[in-house]
Amino acid sequence: MGFLPDESRALPPPPLLNKGSAWLGLSGWGVGLRQGDIPPSPAGVHRQVLFTTVGWFVGYYLTKRTEYVHAKLDRELFEYVRQHPEDFKAAG
Repeated sequence: MGFLPDESRALPPPPLLNKGSAWLGLSGWGVGLRQGDIPPSPAGVHRQVLFTTVGWFVGYYLTKRTEYVHAKLDRELFEYVRQHPEDFKAAG
């Protein structure tokens, strides 16, 4: 099983601006700042942009994987409930 199996393509893609992408993008920018001089010099801007971009894409694909895992667990749970209705009687 790869990072994202083929059945994950049926899910809608997460938005480009999501919590995982934002946090890892900011973390990548912080790493880019730490790699250069403090205060940041103009010569290190390319490194900051690179690390921010890498962090953003890693965050996007981690969010995509998280949504796939949650959808898979929901599908398995609903299938179990459908197969065992006697265990899940309506209250009332």
